[in-house]
Amino acid sequence: MNRWMNRRWTLALIAVALTTASYAQWSNPADDVPAYHPAAPLRVSALPPILSGAKLTGPNFQYPWQVHVYQQAAKVGNVLYQLPCNCRCDRALGHTSLRSCFEGMHGTECSTCAKEGFYAYQQTRLGKTPAQIRAAIARHEYESIDLEKQ
Repeated sequence: MNRWMNRRWTLALIAVALTTASYAQWSNPADDVPAYHPAAPLRVSALPPILSGAKLTGPNFQYPWQVHVYQQAAKVGNVLYQLPCNCRCDRALGHTSLRSCFEGMHGTECSTCAKEGFYAYQQTRLGKTPAQIRAAIARHEYESIDLEKQ
């Protein structure tokens, strides 16, 4: 009986090992890139607006940086459209790019989105292209942003 159980466990472990190895072989790191658009939108008017004006008040806007990041996001909305968001709101909330975070309240609640938004604005002002900013976001360069100092 023990011999039969040992063989059974050995076969099970081999099956698990083979399954794991096959997944690793076929996995594609590019599949793990958060959602973004590779080019600017054809018609900005077709997109939901980034929150602005009187909508930047209330309990979700308790800190000055929250208002400031939305104001900056509105200035570079086409760039944000071409950037991924590393908080993975594409999976949890169905967002299609970093721009989506600022079309609603998510950008006020998530420091990753806010930092990426500030970073995108700064880099755009420095003349960086969306592709260059996207590469820097993939390297997590936005993490050095201090929201309280913005």
